[in-house]
Amino acid sequence: RMGYKNLLLIDDDSDDQEIFLEVLKRLTQPVKCTVYDGAREALQSLISKEIRPDVIFLDLNMPIMSGQQFLVEIKKMEGLKDIPIIIFSTSSHSLTIQLTKELGAHDFITKPNNFNDLTTILKPLID
Repeated sequence: RMGYKNLLLIDDDSDDQEIFLEVLKRLTQPVKCTVYDGAREALQSLISKEIRPDVIFLDLNMPIMSGQQFLVEIKKMEGLKDIPIIIFSTSSHSLTIQLTKELGAHDFITKPNNFNDLTTILKPLID
């Protein structure tokens, strides 16, 4: 039970964003979730202290700055490197999972195909 209350989702897929936010609305605990389409913008907001999440859900496949690049950058930064990062990706490749964990990811969630599976995954992290 993590009990995260202030989430950051970095994902360039609007459908995935929508499902993620909808699942959060249905959980019993109220949470705040900030959404960014791009990792570079999210990183800037973190550096400037505009946002200060308890946890970051990070997609890997994004244009301009990939999730992996974001992970490498944030782990270099005092004050930011300790924020848990959960990779939220369509990938389920074991090498990808291993690499992101070596780079400092806290956990790796392969995006489920349906609402109920995502609810099951997110519930213990929030409630």
